[in-house]
Amino acid sequence: MDREWYLIENVDEVPSPSLIVYPDRINENIERAISIIGDPGRLRPHIKTHKMPQIIDMHLHDGVTKFKCATIAEAEMASKAGAKDILIATQPVGPNIKRLAALFQKYEDVKFSTICDNPETARQLSSSKAQFETSIPIYIDIDSGMHRTGIAPGPEAVSLYKLVSSLPNLKLQGLHVYDGHIHEPEPAKREQLCEDGWKPIEALRVELEQSGLKVPHVIAGGTPTFPFHAQHQDRECSPGTYVFWDFGYQKFEDLDFLISALLITRVISKPAPNRLCLDLGHKAVAAENPPPRVQFLNLPDATAVMHSEEHLVIETTDAKAWKVGDVLYGVPRHICPTVALHDFAFPVNENGRAEGKWETLGRRRFISI
Repeated sequence: MDREWYLIENVDEVPSPSLIVYPDRINENIERAISIIGDPGRLRPHIKTHKMPQIIDMHLHDGVTKFKCATIAEAEMASKAGAKDILIATQPVGPNIKRLAALFQKYEDVKFSTICDNPETARQLSSSKAQFETSIPIYIDIDSGMHRTGIAPGPEAVSLYKLVSSLPNLKLQGLHVYDGHIHEPEPAKREQLCEDGWKPIEALRVELEQSGLKVPHVIAGGTPTFPFHAQHQDRECSPGTYVFWDFGYQKFEDLDFLISALLITRVISKPAPNRLCLDLGHKAVAAENPPPRVQFLNLPDATAVMHSEEHLVIETTDAKAWKVGDVLYGVPRHICPTVALHDFAFPVNENGRAEGKWETLGRRRFISI
């Protein structure tokens, strides 16, 4: 029988709990994403999922030159890794405006941009010219139905767009639209929701252009709606989870990406005949969702019954076959916040050996700025 793809030959050298990544499978996922969109120049992957310089480098090698991130630290990580076009898709407020200016000054050869969804922030950014020493590329953040950030498409959005286009020190780039509320598993229904949600966005763009305002770029969607936005040549796409994938997104059967990041954990106690206690607490796997928060490839019938900071207790009919110290390989429900819990990932080469460490540099709140 062929060896299971995820098994680590030298697992006794890898501490637990740990994040494990498989570069060959990551490369395959990048290639599949490029195949979906056709043109790597329209792919602007969100690096919040991985936060690792090595994965920036993999994208650059395949012709992907634009990136999207959530924090200034992620933007600095990407800059240090060689990225030259980076959208920081969190509206800068408070001291982060000064930090953003420092980022512009430190990495002068990188094109940074950010988002704005209100006149007050636009005016504050415009008045920060002395700090930035250059114009600030701005995307207007549009709320397409998620109601988390952004301004609704309509008269107020038109007014904001006109304001930003007129303010000194700001360089209007276009629209940023994230439809992260669309999670319908069935592809046809998800596509319909995506297209219905896009109608007011398209109407906004037409109105802006008819009024003489250019809309140079539109950055759209996340991973679930990626294949639908990818069909439109006038949109850049910003999926993120595709790089690693997780069991939460496996419900999207039309998205053929590979699991390429796992958690390893060990049995640290056997508190009852049908129970195993693992060293996989809240500090090692994202706990924002209800259980199950992880699925085990080599123990699929496990049921979580208790989860705390350092411990995960599971029940299984196969508990007798497991001994203290045995290793389980788990797929997180939500990989993005799980990665942020780990200082390093252990890459596993094509021969099944874990060699070296990849620092999750972008998980920091601060790197140097």
